[in-house]
Amino acid sequence: MKILVLNAGSSSHKCCLYNIEGMLPESPLLTVWEAQLEWHYPDRAALIVSTERGQALEEELASVSRADALLYLLKTLCQGVTQVISSLQEIDVVGHRVVHGGSIYQSSVVLTDRVKDAIASLIPLAPAHNPASLEGIELMEQLLDNVPQVAVFDTAFHRSLPDVAATYPGPYDWIEQGIRRYGFHGISHQYCTQRATEILNRDVENLIICHLGNGASLSAVKNGQSIDTTMGYTPLDGLMMGTRSGAVDPGILIHLMRQGYSADQLEYLLSQESGLKGISGVSHDLREIEDAISQRNQRSEQAWNLYIHRLKACLGSMLMSLEGLEALVFTAGIGEHSASVRAAICESLAFLGLQLDDAQNQNSPVDQDIAAVDSRIRVLVIHTQEDWAIAQACYRCCS
Repeated sequence: MKILVLNAGSSSHKCCLYNIEGMLPESPLLTVWEAQLEWHYPDRAALIVSTERGQALEEELASVSRADALLYLLKTLCQGVTQVISSLQEIDVVGHRVVHGGSIYQSSVVLTDRVKDAIASLIPLAPAHNPASLEGIELMEQLLDNVPQVAVFDTAFHRSLPDVAATYPGPYDWIEQGIRRYGFHGISHQYCTQRATEILNRDVENLIICHLGNGASLSAVKNGQSIDTTMGYTPLDGLMMGTRSGAVDPGILIHLMRQGYSADQLEYLLSQESGLKGISGVSHDLREIEDAISQRNQRSEQAWNLYIHRLKACLGSMLMSLEGLEALVFTAGIGEHSASVRAAICESLAFLGLQLDDAQNQNSPVDQDIAAVDSRIRVLVIHTQEDWAIAQACYRCCS
């Protein structure tokens, strides 16, 4: 079964192809092709990064729509130095990461017009993500005849949140309107939950997962189920992120509205001009901020300190939800690659008996336990594989 995976993000669109022969394997398969579309606003320019014979090939496109750039990228499947397939018609199923599934979808589903309408209705809750997913879905409908497509929802893993964690303390009418904590990055959190049990070779009762990338969230996982998370009604809540503010006092927004800010202006400020980028004035990329700190840039140092402080505070809330901790997982861009962030967080948990193996932490660990031998809490660095999790969901839906 040839499964094409389209993973739409706020600033990128990742694509890959898996070929599953026979039964679904337990361990992740290697992709037979992968490529990525990265957006450079405001000039609508796109950078395409594809892989041929193990080498990354880059190509710039200017003044193109997302749909046209995605179409150009998909054509590299049938062209180039290494022709992966002779035609797109060889694809058996297409899987899409869809960020927001609302209260309707608790698991992956085969796409229908009704499902597409539901995804469109949730655009106000995920304005940077759901439209990109719909563009990919509609493009594949045009390119492929009668090929099933599957929506894999980022919110599905967190549907196990108990009411006490999912309910906001506003008017009771909010509950009836579906205003609740949904949680996101669920595909990654679910994958890391499964992978943690494989690495430790045992079930883990109390687990905290730190998905730290440009978007970031924590989850408290008890016996394999999400019982608390930092993102809420939208992906804006919770941790300080690359360009997103995370949780802020709602009174600030009321104050700014009285100054004349519109809803669209506030959304832009909170999602595009805040977080690491907003405080540092340098970049949303933590690596560039750390470089600026070495040049004694005070705003970058302030951004770093605030990022760690907010991360510790949210980690404490997850810890209280679990009332115990057996393992801590770091994943996604920052979680997998920043030894300094991992060290700062683990140092704050030393009072629980957590001890980090400094040498292993510095040695670019992948799918590895980096806690000291006598640590009371295990510390895992896991390379999250959302695309493989999406491919697995497609296989199960369409087999």
